[in-house]
Amino acid sequence: MPAGKITALRAQAKDSQRVNVFVDGEFAIGISLTTITKTGLHVGKQLSAEEFAKLEETESGDKAYLAALRFLEARPRSIAEVRARLGRKDFAPEAIDAAIARLAELELLDDAAFARYWVENRVAYRPRGAGALRDELRRKGIDADVTAEVLNDNVLAGDESASAWGLARGALRKYAGSQDRNAFTRRMGSFLQRRGYTFEVIRPIVDQLWAEVSAAEEAEDEEDV
Repeated sequence: MPAGKITALRAQAKDSQRVNVFVDGEFAIGISLTTITKTGLHVGKQLSAEEFAKLEETESGDKAYLAALRFLEARPRSIAEVRARLGRKDFAPEAIDAAIARLAELELLDDAAFARYWVENRVAYRPRGAGALRDELRRKGIDADVTAEVLNDNVLAGDESASAWGLARGALRKYAGSQDRNAFTRRMGSFLQRRGYTFEVIRPIVDQLWAEVSAAEEAEDEEDV
C-alpha cells in the first residue's frame, strides 16, 4: 500500500465523477468524488499506509453502493438479495456492510417495505395463498416476524378465499373434462395447493365447482335426449 504525499488529483477522461490519485508522482488509485469528499483528500496531503488502506476501503464501499443501486433499478430488493448480489461480485464483507447501511439510511433498503411490495404485487398480478407467500418471502431472506405482520394485514394481503376462487375459475375449463369427481378434485386441488392455498380454502371451492360441472353435463345430456 503506497504511503506518501498526494501530488495530483486528475479527473478521469472517461468519467468526470472519478479521479485518479497520484502519490509521490505515481498513480496510486482511482476513486469517486464521493470518496474524496468523505476522506478529505487534497493535493499535498500526506498519507500513511493505514490511511491509504482506509481510502481503499471507503472506495470499495462506494463501488458496492453504486452496484447495489444498479441492482435496485429493476425493482425493490430485500437486504439479503442485495447482500448476495454484492457477494457474487466479490466485494469484501466490509464494503457490503457499508453499502447496505448507506442504502438503509437513505430508505432505499427496507425489508418491511419490500415484503409489503412483494405481497401487494402478488395479490394484484399473480395471486398466491399465504403459504406460498410466506415461503417466497423466506427465500428472499425476510424475517419471519416481518412476514407474519405483513400477511396478517388483511387490507394488503386481501381475501385468500377470493383469490383462490379467481384462480380456480380461470382454470376450470382446463380441468372440467376430468373423468370423475376424484380426478377433478385431485387435479384442481393440486393446482391450488401448488399456489399455496390450504385444504380448508381449497375444499369448498372444489366441491362447488364440481357441482357446477356435473350440473352442466346433466343439462347437456337432457338437451341431447
